[in-house]
Amino acid sequence: METPFTTQQTFIDEFNPVDYYNTYYTPGEGKLNGQWTDFALRNLHETFSPGCVEGDTLIDFGSGPTIYQVLTACDVFNNIILSDFLEKSRAELHKWLRKDPDALDWTHIIKHVCELEGNRENCEEKAEKLRSKVKQVLKCDALKSNPYDPLVLPPADCLLTCLCLEVPCETVESFCNVLKNFKNLLKPGGHLLVLSMLNATFFYVGNKRFTCLYLTKSDLEMAFIKAGYEIKKLVVTPWTDTSKMDIFDHDSQYFIHACKPK
Repeated sequence: METPFTTQQTFIDEFNPVDYYNTYYTPGEGKLNGQWTDFALRNLHETFSPGCVEGDTLIDFGSGPTIYQVLTACDVFNNIILSDFLEKSRAELHKWLRKDPDALDWTHIIKHVCELEGNRENCEEKAEKLRSKVKQVLKCDALKSNPYDPLVLPPADCLLTCLCLEVPCETVESFCNVLKNFKNLLKPGGHLLVLSMLNATFFYVGNKRFTCLYLTKSDLEMAFIKAGYEIKKLVVTPWTDTSKMDIFDHDSQYFIHACKPK
């Protein structure tokens, strides 16, 4: 019998952001430390290098409780907006921004980013720079035509989303519609950056199982083209660590850089 697609209400009731951190990012044991973080951080480092993707405002859509995806961006954007559907994930972001004693510890990943950048700054300086650049933490809903309703955000230079859209989107058509709606959040010529997994159907957070959209590389390319973007770069690499397939079932990871037409 096919597992029903996880609803937004189920995420509200059952998703625990601390369990998510402990499952995927805790130092030494997190299931995404290593292969995923290396892939994501390296692609973001290359993309946000001076003279590449930069500007005034970057929106991070579906941040969850994580901050690693915007660590490099804080060098080339002045105004960073974090956002997530779940209040409890936004609460974890606020804890990190306030330096609460029980905030999630991202030091090991901040150190990785500093190493990629040639140790230009130590970890604490990097963390403080990001805190100074985050201007808002907002609620977002991918399934709304205006994901930030009732707010109307000024168009941004860049929208980034990481390990997010396969969760609320039950179909490829829904995924494509979200991409179309993102165009209203971007300036003409603005950049859309998406990092996630392909060919996945589920993932665990602690002992809770959640479904996700099965998306192939051809589905991904078709959705971006149908939504009216120009694809600048698409990187897909196979997932090689089969020891963790009881936690998730994706077989590859991707980074795509696309632009809204001018």
